Amino acid sequence: MAAEIVSAIRQAVEARREEILRFFFDIVAIPSYDAQIRAVGERVAEEMRRLGFEEVRFDVMGNILGRIGHGPRILVYDSHLDTVGIGDPEQWAWDPFRGRLEGDLFYARGTCDEKGSTPGMVYGLAIARDLGLLEGWTVYYFGNMEEWCDGLAPNVFVEVDPKIRPDAVVIGEPTGLRVYRGHRGRVELKVIAKGRSAHAASNWLGDNAIYKMLPVIASIRDLDPRLKSHEFLGKGTITVTMIESRTPSINAVPDECTIYIDRRLTFGETKEEALAQVESCIPPEHRESIRVEILRYEDPSYTGFRYPVEKYFPAWAMEESHPLVQAGQATIEALWGERRPTGKWDFSTNGTYWAGKAGIPSIGFGPGDETYAHRVDEHISLREVVEATAFYALFPSMLRNALSASRGV
Repeated sequence: MAAEIVSAIRQAVEARREEILRFFFDIVAIPSYDAQIRAVGERVAEEMRRLGFEEVRFDVMGNILGRIGHGPRILVYDSHLDTVGIGDPEQWAWDPFRGRLEGDLFYARGTCDEKGSTPGMVYGLAIARDLGLLEGWTVYYFGNMEEWCDGLAPNVFVEVDPKIRPDAVVIGEPTGLRVYRGHRGRVELKVIAKGRSAHAASNWLGDNAIYKMLPVIASIRDLDPRLKSHEFLGKGTITVTMIESRTPSINAVPDECTIYIDRRLTFGETKEEALAQVESCIPPEHRESIRVEILRYEDPSYTGFRYPVEKYFPAWAMEESHPLVQAGQATIEALWGERRPTGKWDFSTNGTYWAGKAGIPSIGFGPGDETYAHRVDEHISLREVVEATAFYALFPSMLRNALSASRGV
């Protein structure tokens, strides 16, 4: 029976190959940077309605949801529809949204990170329904905003609208068609140094805030090699990513200097520890005039919805033996006849909330190579985009079997 199901899925995916790719080209062509996903969300909604999803709507934040089924178990397919911007347009050798096709590879903004998973998720769920593979499940496609504050959209999903706690989540960030089971967390910090302004011609009368910050930056640089490491997630890191100053004019001593820090956290590291480490980089003589803060995200979404959160994103990992991971591995083996090693992302995803904060079992599976995310040569294999559809179609039934086996049912 398993071979018959796999064959039926393969046939259904191949029959819809052109539809899947047309849909993919359409959503890539719609710009959706700066979290402006209304237009691309409407195009996804149109496709889900055409495929017969039972519920299609935008949530209060402006993320797009599509539901199939009424089963007691809830599965979410998470794919963010926003992208980063294009940066310097002169660096692009082609239109970043119309893209360029070279054989099997499609080059355009958002192909890899992360619009490549949406067609497979949407069509995969429709195929699973048509083949009777969603018994016992309520499944959601969740197209959301992630780039500027990962984890915020699933936070809204669980705690605000639709106020549903999934039993399992599949994150569609690029994994090269392998199962990923975690990544490091992070906390975003800023350090503010206060000084005293004076005319630059009489600089000895001032207190230069930039100069105060120099030993702090050097200490942060020297801290990085000493941070903890974990056998699966890897080493924690700390990086000064931006510096800015406030001064009455370019002919004046600056009275304030701020640096921003990306602190990647591995297992065994906490935000409190990260904060204390940076505070320890402040020279004792300047501790009254330099402070460290954890950043907060308070920007409204395009609907005007605000959900302020601290910019702390926990590390997370699923054990190799977890039924969710094993179901993903069994799905790969059933479809492609091989056992692929599990992995982890170097960057951060919505898993920081699903698994990191809410403790909801989560894995990643998606087409594409994460190393091409945010680059001007961002691209994806169209073969992988189509093949991922089969995984998303088969996975719910494989997960049902894995859960039943783990409970001895």
